Amino acid sequence: MSEETITEILPPIRHWPALDLSGTDFDPVLTELMREGPVTRIQLPNGEGWAWLVTRYDDVRMVTNDPRFGREAVMDQPVTRLAPHFIPERGAVGFLDPPDHTRLRRTVAAALTSKGVERVREKSRRMLDELVDELLQDGPPADLTATVLSPFPIAVICELMGVPAADRQVMHTWTQLILSSSHGKEVSEKAKQEMGAYFGDLIGLREGGTGEDVTSLLGAAVGRDEVTLEEAVGLAVLLQIGGEAVTNNSGQMFYLLLTRPDLADRLRTEPSIRPQAIDELLRYIPHRNAVGLSRIALEDVGIRGVRIRAGDPVYVSYLAANRDPDVFPFPETIDFTRSPNPHVSFGFGPHYCPGGMLARLESELLVDALLDRLPDLRLAVPADQVPFRKGALIRGPEALPVTW
Repeated sequence: MSEETITEILPPIRHWPALDLSGTDFDPVLTELMREGPVTRIQLPNGEGWAWLVTRYDDVRMVTNDPRFGREAVMDQPVTRLAPHFIPERGAVGFLDPPDHTRLRRTVAAALTSKGVERVREKSRRMLDELVDELLQDGPPADLTATVLSPFPIAVICELMGVPAADRQVMHTWTQLILSSSHGKEVSEKAKQEMGAYFGDLIGLREGGTGEDVTSLLGAAVGRDEVTLEEAVGLAVLLQIGGEAVTNNSGQMFYLLLTRPDLADRLRTEPSIRPQAIDELLRYIPHRNAVGLSRIALEDVGIRGVRIRAGDPVYVSYLAANRDPDVFPFPETIDFTRSPNPHVSFGFGPHYCPGGMLARLESELLVDALLDRLPDLRLAVPADQVPFRKGALIRGPEALPVTW
């Protein structure tokens, strides 16, 4: 882009409040920002100053994959943000840039590839069948979140991580305290430290191990001096917490299927389209509130005629990118035949969600089990009475009351 085409007129700063949105309603503020233009400026409820927001699909992919935008620099400046408390730790994988980021992710890659994820498929299916057996045995009505959608991802991520079944509940408790903004910074920080100490012990015990689970792979990498124990612990905590995101994604997915019975009926009668349909639901679902972690421009960069200066914070919106009409015709329509469907629900670039394959596997197993084994599954309350999480960074139903 030539210098002549770059404008120096800054767009207005839009205040983006913390909204408690229910259902799968798309954020109205984000809708306005998308209308305003491809590159806008935002101010979130916490932190300081303002940041750029990029919403078009191609630009989101460019920013997330371009080394001129870095994560490490976020540690050194108080960027405007959604989270009331910001507790990044130096060396945490989310705040590393290549080559350190690449080195750290490589240690656990084997557990998270399609082959690594396939290793836990049958065990995962059995654990899910047991949960559905219990659900049917106890009879309706039930809270689908408490009975299946919450315990299932916990069991699967613990299996993949190598966390003993007896410790699943404490992991879940720590994760909830870390992810909620309503308990305050100290509670969140303490839970993170306790989880970190737990993984420090577990990884230490497995330093010479040959297991295929994540903590064994990390233990072996620490033993070979490829990563430090602190780095390994940081990555383990991130993966463990991320594993529970499936509860919220699948909660929104089933809320959508139960409030749109035509969609659920189609998946029952045409099981062959389920993998494609799940991708479309993942594209459509608003996974989070506002935006996630920012990046810092490490040099001046032009995007769509706007100059982003070195040192400026930049956010991308994957939710907005997933609704870009240039890439997804009629983006507001749920189209189970949409192809291709290159959604960015698991991110893009070096920080692409390492658990994407696992999340997809879990979604497929859940859709198969619940639609096939509970043909009359439906909401037990009116759709507008389903309680959604409040004060959370990740969106999803707090409970999903169902009957059959």
